[in-house]
Amino acid sequence: MRYIRIIITACMLLLFTVSTYAQMGEQRYNLAVGVNGGVNLSTVSFDKHTVKQRMLLGPNFGLTARYISEKYFAMICGLQIELNYAQRGWDKKFEFADGTTDNSRGYIRKMNYIEMPFLAHLAFGREVGAQFFVNLGPQIGYLISESEEIRGLTKEELASEEYSKPFDNKFDYGIAGGAGLEIRTRRAGHFLIEGRYYFGLADFYKSAKKDYFSRSAHSTITAKITYLFDISK
Repeated sequence: MRYIRIIITACMLLLFTVSTYAQMGEQRYNLAVGVNGGVNLSTVSFDKHTVKQRMLLGPNFGLTARYISEKYFAMICGLQIELNYAQRGWDKKFEFADGTTDNSRGYIRKMNYIEMPFLAHLAFGREVGAQFFVNLGPQIGYLISESEEIRGLTKEELASEEYSKPFDNKFDYGIAGGAGLEIRTRRAGHFLIEGRYYFGLADFYKSAKKDYFSRSAHSTITAKITYLFDISK
């Protein structure tokens, strides 16, 4: 789709810009590695057959490596890669005819991924002290396991394709972007807090005209903290 091509093109231009600036600015050779952890608030974008949902709360944690290559005027530029475990999925919302929530019934589908974001890292602030930063770039993932939680549904309801439907595509990809605050110290390392949004571009169910869903892609808000320590400066 057109807007998807626009998003991908914008990310590629940003990565190219960071690479170009590395040849123009003051050189830096700061490699830092560490760990990250936080929570995902997930929903799934379904088309053709819509599904009312609550946000599903799940963990997100893993490893982070970041290389700061240069400083161009006030902007510090680098690249960041992560290897994370992330739980996504959806929590279906059931309602009575008057619009109130029916808590006697429930359906939760949890999907566990290994994911890898490739992010351009742009920061503004002091090299020792506080910095505001933006991360943006593509992300890939692979589904490693899944589970269901069912409450109060009849056998007739569970016969619908919406429930217990096997996933057709375990490979996932999309665009991730976020912003946050980093505290950089000389000896104790780097402490980061970030809010991030992931827009999935891959459908995990088949999406031809004959299929039950025409779209089934992830939409995830992540809040995380990261600790990095320097390997080289």
